[in-house]
Amino acid sequence: MPIVQLKKVGFRYAKDWVLKDVSFQISEGEFLGIIGPNGSGKTTLLKIMDRILMPQEGSICLNGVSINEMKRDALARLIAVVPQDSPITFSFSVKEIVLMGRAPHLGRLRFEGKKDYEIVHRAMEVTDTLSFADRNINELSGGERQRILIARALAQQPQIILLDESTAFLDIKHQIDFFDLIKTLNRKEGMTVISVTHDINLASLYCDRMILLNAGNIHCVGTPEEVITESNIKEVYETDVSVDRNPQTGLPRVTLMSSNPSD
Repeated sequence: MPIVQLKKVGFRYAKDWVLKDVSFQISEGEFLGIIGPNGSGKTTLLKIMDRILMPQEGSICLNGVSINEMKRDALARLIAVVPQDSPITFSFSVKEIVLMGRAPHLGRLRFEGKKDYEIVHRAMEVTDTLSFADRNINELSGGERQRILIARALAQQPQIILLDESTAFLDIKHQIDFFDLIKTLNRKEGMTVISVTHDINLASLYCDRMILLNAGNIHCVGTPEEVITESNIKEVYETDVSVDRNPQTGLPRVTLMSSNPSD
């Protein structure tokens, strides 16, 4: 049984369809990348899977159960989301923000215990955020804040993690560190990963399969080798690129082709 299954999902804002007839399934422990140009429906698709948005058509099931039948805390124990950015108004400490990830596991009147703090400590340790645990979240840089959001998601101990351009504010080192960490959790602990990204080369390095969206429809689904081709990229992104092989991994690699090359 697939851990995630979408059947003929459609969503629209007012009269305009953002997604139409989207169907796919994800196996437990899979690392799936979702790519596509701006406005193709990538973030909307993640919001539907997390039930922030409700589709006008189709159905979504997690572990064979419709998400419409799940209570919010049960869904939060199953899925964690790392957004591109998350405005935080109040002056919480970094540790308090990460501890919020334990909320779905606590009863209405239950307080955090030793196990919860151990899980939070581990989440901060692997995201390299322990050094500023007691600092105010609003004192941190954009990249540091993003690592805190990653730690908070890990503290939820989800089966599925949704990444919405989660490394957009990180430098190259922390992008690689983050995806190495996610890949380790994916491989060693069976965490299912669904990652929306504009970085096609990064997706190629880490994803088992990829979905290429175009104007709310699935253009193609497959391995990085099947999806990342010159013809697919040109057709969907309307841009000329060169696709060759990464000399270290053998995976497809995209190089931009300038229309006005220098002399």
